[in-house]
Amino acid sequence: MRSRGGRRVTGWLGSGLVLLLAVTTVAPFLYIVSTSLMDEFEVLRYPPALLPAQAQWGNYPAALSALPFGRFFLNTAIFAGCTVVGQVATSATAAYAFARLRFPSRDRLFLVYLSVLMVPAIVLLIPRFLFIKALGWVDSYAGLISTELVSVWGIFLLRQFFQTIPRDLEDAARLDGAGEWTIFWRVVLPLSRPALATLAVLAFVDQWKNFLWPLIATRSTEMAVVEVGLTAFHGLYSSNWPYQMAAAVTAVVPLLLVFFVAQRYFIRGIQVTGIK
Repeated sequence: MRSRGGRRVTGWLGSGLVLLLAVTTVAPFLYIVSTSLMDEFEVLRYPPALLPAQAQWGNYPAALSALPFGRFFLNTAIFAGCTVVGQVATSATAAYAFARLRFPSRDRLFLVYLSVLMVPAIVLLIPRFLFIKALGWVDSYAGLISTELVSVWGIFLLRQFFQTIPRDLEDAARLDGAGEWTIFWRVVLPLSRPALATLAVLAFVDQWKNFLWPLIATRSTEMAVVEVGLTAFHGLYSSNWPYQMAAAVTAVVPLLLVFFVAQRYFIRGIQVTGIK
């Protein structure tokens, strides 16, 4: 009885802790949404109001029409989408080579790849800019995307996952006459959907909120991304907090949609990885 009671108490404490963490995480975002629906005087009232007296839905179209946010979203979608495709493709092929193929100094080369993770990203900004400048790609999609197509972390993630796949499946495919490319495409990748989806989502989120590199690589408003646009918007409406919060909420919506879709995809991916 004591052990059962102890497990119940532990379960309640764990559930309470998870609930507390959830509230702590969600509460700031909910307050941002609430602030975006207030008028500019109500948000400065003391004590502060948690909910708007009357929802000002007009804040959203007013904020989004102040700057070409439609163009910002298009640029960000192209930038993030192409980067995700590039990172998943390069990470999967490189990870398969490091996990399954045998060639001289394979493990040493992988350690060299991992050492790049210890280099701060800001150190590489100047070389990257000089690279796209030499090619004439400043203020273009090519300049934005080209230096983001390889993810060392993505290679590491997929390599570790590929190593968990039983080699018996690959050996069976080889007995049927399959080559390395067929094994990679028809055996390894289908079994790696959870890892591929995880990499895709994290890469999308990372590029969607990328600020420093787009700020350096682009110059015109036509090529600006959402994060750069939000900074410019802050300069125009620094005292209008509802407008700023409305723009920020709109910028977060695509990330929420991606996570919602990815959650369902994770479940399907895990289901198809079972070995019968």
